[in-house]
Amino acid sequence: MIIKPANQQKIFIEIDTTEMSASQIRMIKTLNSLLSHVLVTESEGEYFDNSAEVMRMAAALIKQANFISDMKANDIPYAEQVLEYSLDVLQDQMSLSKVVSYDN
Repeated sequence: MIIKPANQQKIFIEIDTTEMSASQIRMIKTLNSLLSHVLVTESEGEYFDNSAEVMRMAAALIKQANFISDMKANDIPYAEQVLEYSLDVLQDQMSLSKVVSYDN
């Protein structure tokens, strides 16, 4: 993934989608749009509803990962396990009142 700041008002994100399905690509576009909207909305309802939709879509994308289809023969529920693990990590971060920041 390449992020190119065009100016102060726009960011162009380039993602190599050669190994992604059409559904995965559409979901990434929707997720990006929703996330952008969540960050600037002034409506409480939109903030809550779209934040929940961002989390739901992220989980759906994780469940559609190529890793999941590649590992189906193992009969291991990787998608559910990785979502449970992710939620545990998120819950730990919330209980510690820590927000991870990747600002330079």
